[in-house]
Amino acid sequence: MMKKPLWAPWRMEFIRGEKTDECFLCGLEKSSGRREEKLIIRRGKLVFAMLNAFPYNYGHLLIAPYRHVGDLDQLTDEELAELMKMTVEMEKLLKKILSPDAFNLGFNLGKDAGAGVADHLHFHLVPRWKGDTNFMPVIADTRCVPETLENTAQTMRKAICDLE
Repeated sequence: MMKKPLWAPWRMEFIRGEKTDECFLCGLEKSSGRREEKLIIRRGKLVFAMLNAFPYNYGHLLIAPYRHVGDLDQLTDEELAELMKMTVEMEKLLKKILSPDAFNLGFNLGKDAGAGVADHLHFHLVPRWKGDTNFMPVIADTRCVPETLENTAQTMRKAICDLE
């Protein structure tokens, strides 16, 4: 069976867009009033999970340490353990509320690997469904995300409370 490439042309806006020196992940250990704050799904002691503001797919999450580090070997044992535990929790959450068929998981370590923020490590957890790529991103340069990120964040936070 021939594999089809995953095209995400809308990402070019992010790639070519104006960059600032400010790390959008930093400062989120406390309430900041920024849009990113509204996208946080769960806070741990050392790491947090949030919806990606430039998602590849519905429910695309980022899991990151609060501390500004750029590589896995810079994480403490506690940060690494909490990062993976949070990832497992978020996978369970996404399975419960979105029922995806599969997931893409991974780090983009370094600018040349595609990291939008090369020096603040973050883990991507992307839910996938059979046939989830269609003509809209390719022809219309449009993603089909069925609700606002803020509403998705609220739904996920409520579901976390229901799991506990």
